[in-house]
Amino acid sequence: MKKYVDVILPLPLPKYFTYSLPDECAEEVEIGCRVIVPFGRKKFYTAIVRNVHYCAPTEYEVKEISALLDASPILLPTQFKFWEWLADYYLCTQGDVYKAALPSGLKLESETIVEYNPDFEADTPLSEREQRILDLLSVDSQQCVTKLEKESDMKNILTVIKSLLDKEAIFVKEELRRTYKPKTEARVRLAGSADEKRLHILFDILSRAPKQLALLMKYVECSGILGRETPKEVSKKELLQRAGVSPSILNGLVEKKIFEIYFHEVGRLNQQVKDVVELNALNEFQQRAHDEVIQSFQEKNVCLLYGVTSSGKTEVYIHLIEETIRQGKQVLYLLPEIALTTQITERLQRVFGSRLGIYHSKFPDAERVEIWRKQLGEKGYDIILGVRSSVFLPFRDLGLVIVDEEHENTYKQQDPAPRYHARNAAIVLAAMYGAKTLLGTATPSIETWQNATSGKYGFVQLKERYKEIQLPEIIPVDIKELHRKRRMVGQFSPLLIQYMKEALEQKEQVILFQNRRGFAPMVECRTCGWVPKCKNCDVSLTYHKGINQLTCHYCGYTYQLPKSCPACEGTELVNRGFGTEKIEDDIKVLFPEAAVARMDLDTTRTRAAYEKIIADFEQGKTDILIGTQMVSKGLDFDHVSIVGILNADTMLNYPDFRSYERAFQLMAQVAGRAGRKNKRGRVVLQTKSIEHPIIHQVIGNNYEEMVDGQLAERQMFHYPPYYRLVYVYLKNHNESLLDQMAAVMADKLRMVFGNRVLGPDKPPVARIQTLFIKKIVLKIEQNAPMGRARELLQRIQKEMLEDERYKSLIVYYDVDPM
Repeated sequence: MKKYVDVILPLPLPKYFTYSLPDECAEEVEIGCRVIVPFGRKKFYTAIVRNVHYCAPTEYEVKEISALLDASPILLPTQFKFWEWLADYYLCTQGDVYKAALPSGLKLESETIVEYNPDFEADTPLSEREQRILDLLSVDSQQCVTKLEKESDMKNILTVIKSLLDKEAIFVKEELRRTYKPKTEARVRLAGSADEKRLHILFDILSRAPKQLALLMKYVECSGILGRETPKEVSKKELLQRAGVSPSILNGLVEKKIFEIYFHEVGRLNQQVKDVVELNALNEFQQRAHDEVIQSFQEKNVCLLYGVTSSGKTEVYIHLIEETIRQGKQVLYLLPEIALTTQITERLQRVFGSRLGIYHSKFPDAERVEIWRKQLGEKGYDIILGVRSSVFLPFRDLGLVIVDEEHENTYKQQDPAPRYHARNAAIVLAAMYGAKTLLGTATPSIETWQNATSGKYGFVQLKERYKEIQLPEIIPVDIKELHRKRRMVGQFSPLLIQYMKEALEQKEQVILFQNRRGFAPMVECRTCGWVPKCKNCDVSLTYHKGINQLTCHYCGYTYQLPKSCPACEGTELVNRGFGTEKIEDDIKVLFPEAAVARMDLDTTRTRAAYEKIIADFEQGKTDILIGTQMVSKGLDFDHVSIVGILNADTMLNYPDFRSYERAFQLMAQVAGRAGRKNKRGRVVLQTKSIEHPIIHQVIGNNYEEMVDGQLAERQMFHYPPYYRLVYVYLKNHNESLLDQMAAVMADKLRMVFGNRVLGPDKPPVARIQTLFIKKIVLKIEQNAPMGRARELLQRIQKEMLEDERYKSLIVYYDVDPM
């Protein structure tokens, strides 16, 4: 009997595709293995086996799979169930989920670009086919798979590419090799031999250069070079610090050929086993919260831990993790931001050492593939710490999921599909494993609050800050009035400047928060009011001074700044608004002595950049940290006494039903960064709308008042948590055709859903990457059967696309949009 497999392709196809199995691998194929399959004309993809059966499809001619890549499955059965739920709930295809779930190194296709690894040394002889590929790559080190296939005249080339990838002879280009450099440290050693006789000669030579002599003596002491066979390694940084001399003294010794400097690689996946410390004991409030969480898990699968900023929620998590691991189960610990993982990693490593795995997109792909493979084995990590994509990792036996800062909107994926929310997905994933989920935050999202107070989730409060630190004092400043009286210094009120000055004099640190990156959000011609716009999107361009270019923050396109206005030829182009880059410039003028750092999307392109900014601030090398919302997310710094929120209004004046809730969360979280051990912090809240009720709620840290007001409004206007939202987006290159299609689709939806349909409307940005966009909003009662709504939506979409006139329409959905 001929065997067939149904596979999931990494393409947005609504159903599985069936291929026949060649006899030689018919016995070895299992569900969850990867196979290489031809699809379309001359294209090859890595697909995942979903079923193995004997029934030949009749509608289309069956092709044969080209190769089997895995001896054992790389997906576990629960993951398939999870993928099905994601595709179903978020109205996308399993191919979309597959693309999002797997690291690039596990999904090769004809378009993949491979790159030769210049450091590769073979341990075993390579096969003739492998050698042929490497020869081609040695001529041109980066090529796409299709081109290599043509030039080598080989069939089934993806299997050869895979074996070279496993040997690390090549890299997949999506890894962007240039962002992955091994972490190195500069070290110092003596040039030439190091016996006593030679050292005495060197001491004599340097007798007239006391500082150089002192440095040499310090090296002898640090390295223990006289008493040992092999001297201890000495880092350049440590040597200069301990000898208390400037780098130029060391360079003098290097020129005299006495010292040489070399670089030593410090690992990434920390292989070295650190000494693991005991858990910290919990204080009485933490202990009570911990016990209540365990109590609530007896009856409910999900629990909200509502604890004020710096109440020590992480300590409670660590104890729960430890207890879960002791039962032999695994833990998934989700964080909203990569910046946070770098800080919490150290706290967890101190306790759990090598049982902790870290997973996020700033890791090079090879490392993510390694973690994935390790998770499949019996010896997977006990704890995975990661951002939203870690919900896709394989788990053998998940016992607990922690979603820290559960209110963060970065848990929601915006583009491409699946547009999932990691918190909601994690709750479902945990349920599939029979595991428990703990949501932690100081400012819960309104939906979670509703679930917790209505009894659907467990609810535990932790109201005392750790070591009785007081909540910061929040001082509102009316900048509208100050602007009118011309008393503002750039973006800073006199009060903020005075507090910053005092903090710097007392060697304390300052955080400034501004929710816009770049130098100026808008450039405008003073004469005629012309504003440069992107040619692909309907947005004005942001000026970035560092690269002296205008950039579109939607499609990434960059433009030269014009010398004169193209409309009226006036030469006065002025900057409007201000981003983090402009604030950095202004601060350097106001406080030339202070060390300033900026943390936003532009300065944190790589993982090392994140780690450096945070480490420098923790160690006090930076005095003032300027940042976008990245700085608000649960980072703990001990010496921050002043936090400045430069303009609260940009958060409030946003056309979105969540802007009020989000502004409260952001301000409360940013404020929570102020004041730590033994000193009350201060937050200067600059705003033009000083009378706005939210300002008083933030000052009083009155979350419940904010929630009550918001819930009443949302019930009245049919918004979550009382109604479910689905946004239907339609896109097309032709604007008038799109208007027509959107109107037709909205009518079809109204026939089924009645007045639950709003629109079609233009979203705030109505054209992105040359595609025009229309949006239809669907509001469905919370208790309505979602499955039925889904069927209706998909039926209407199918009707639309089957119409000849509307074939070019692109439709996608955003379920529970943020």
